[in-house]
Amino acid sequence: MSDVLFHREDPELGGFSVVTLDPRADAPLLHSWVTHPKAVYWMMQDADEARVAHEYERIAEHPHHDAFLGLHQGRPAFLVERYDPAHVELAGLYDNEPGDVGMHFLTAPSDTPVHGFTRAVITTVMAMLFADPATRRVVVEPDVRNTAVHALNAAVGFEVVETIAKPEKEALLSICTRRQFEEAVRGAAL
Repeated sequence: MSDVLFHREDPELGGFSVVTLDPRADAPLLHSWVTHPKAVYWMMQDADEARVAHEYERIAEHPHHDAFLGLHQGRPAFLVERYDPAHVELAGLYDNEPGDVGMHFLTAPSDTPVHGFTRAVITTVMAMLFADPATRRVVVEPDVRNTAVHALNAAVGFEVVETIAKPEKEALLSICTRRQFEEAVRGAAL
């Protein structure tokens, strides 16, 4: 397992860590996650393992895009992508500002859901992104139909800016500043 790049203790659910993703070694695990019916908005439902490995190799080689594996209590539990929205995903679709960071996250499917788990994951992801002092805002562009993630985004401080048309979807462009995040999670251990 890779070295821990970020760690957060959740007061209810314990340790969450983020490590570097290995596109080849992690491909079987990621394939099971991104092709699961609950990951429909990840848009890889029909992907085979080779395509998943190729996609994450492409991300690893990209100068403006990174992927990470998230762990809960030392076990793989979520996927994180970080990108520069001036170059990836949102290039030319919104007025980016210095310090903007784009993000995607996916929680692993589970037969035994844990209350508050996905919120703990997104809180960990946001805390990781804002741990970099250069990050001023986090920008996301979820599918307009993904109401579950809209609620999670709002819970950690995102505000909807507008609906934008991307080639693959209608997206709800949403932005969260450091201050909005801190205010949204005030009282929770970061």
